[in-house]
Amino acid sequence: MKRRFFWVLPVFIALFIWACSSDSSDDPGTDDVTGGMDDDVAPAMFDRGAMLTNWADNIIIPAYTSFSSELTELNTAFDAFSANRTVDNLVAFRQAWLDAYIAWQRVSMFETGPAETVGYRLNMNTYPTDTVLLESFVASGSYDLSLPSNRDVKGFPALDYLLNGLETDDIALVSRFDTDSDATNRLAYISDILDDMIALTDQVLQEWEGSFRNSFVSNDGSSATASTDRFVNDFIFYYEKFLRAGKMGIPLGVFTGTTAPNTIEAFYKADVSRTLFLTGLDAVQDFFNGEHFDSSATGESLASYLRFLNEIKDGVALDQVINDQFDLAAEMVNGLDTFRNEIENNSPPTDMLMAYDEVQRAVPLLKVDMVSAMSISIDFVDADGD
Repeated sequence: MKRRFFWVLPVFIALFIWACSSDSSDDPGTDDVTGGMDDDVAPAMFDRGAMLTNWADNIIIPAYTSFSSELTELNTAFDAFSANRTVDNLVAFRQAWLDAYIAWQRVSMFETGPAETVGYRLNMNTYPTDTVLLESFVASGSYDLSLPSNRDVKGFPALDYLLNGLETDDIALVSRFDTDSDATNRLAYISDILDDMIALTDQVLQEWEGSFRNSFVSNDGSSATASTDRFVNDFIFYYEKFLRAGKMGIPLGVFTGTTAPNTIEAFYKADVSRTLFLTGLDAVQDFFNGEHFDSSATGESLASYLRFLNEIKDGVALDQVINDQFDLAAEMVNGLDTFRNEIENNSPPTDMLMAYDEVQRAVPLLKVDMVSAMSISIDFVDADGD
């Protein structure tokens, strides 16, 4: 019996060693192609912190700074008109309003942190303006523009009405600001609107330049409360609800079946609504690509994030698919007449509806394909039924 035992034992040991060796060679942590990977080495991760830094330092803060300067120019133009009410000064004031309104389109999407706290977008650009309430405020000289209920009687749309909607020619409008019984109240109301816009902008910019910038950049994790996840949600929400729906879908009657041209942005200066939309779309695309404000330089971005992930859709890189869709949407919108003419002179407004469809096609690319690749959950409810 002893002789059999000592013969079996070496065989058993050899089989045991072979089995252990076989298990080790099947370890998923080993990669024969790359020469092997240690179990403790994590796969490369996209640098969200670098992307957040690019967003904050090269896009968001410079855009707010530029916009703040445009508001200062607007206020200066108003002061000149208020002091000397001539047609030339009125024209200069109106141009400064338009310049600032165009600049606004490049900061409107940044509704996070300080902007979200003060309800910046709604306070600056809620339209259509409630002209009846506005006129009652002008007549009485009594109002509180800080109340949420008064968001539709201030900001850029209220100035649109006051500069472009009161009279059909500039001589009559100058006279209205100069000799009418409510001229003093009307000028005071414009001054209060501008003071409100400047104060809100100063607050948002100062917080970005202060502690918020650092907390935003340092919160570079991957969770529902991390800066990237929250900002991507805000970015998509802006594109879907304010750019696509607010500037095009609602006036077109996409969600109601009835066109509503009175809901067009800059309704009283109707020839600029398309320009405002295209500026907003261009701002969205520049942000997607990480393009620095007022520069062709780029940094880490949503596009470079998708390239890092090697995300492909129908055989094409997803970032390229999204950019191509933005380009097509811009081309279609650029080929339109003014939004007001498209809607009021065509039943149905087929060309504008077709352009809207191209704008809409970017929504699932951002809201489904992009966020899925980045493992970001959408935190808002789609109430449009699309």
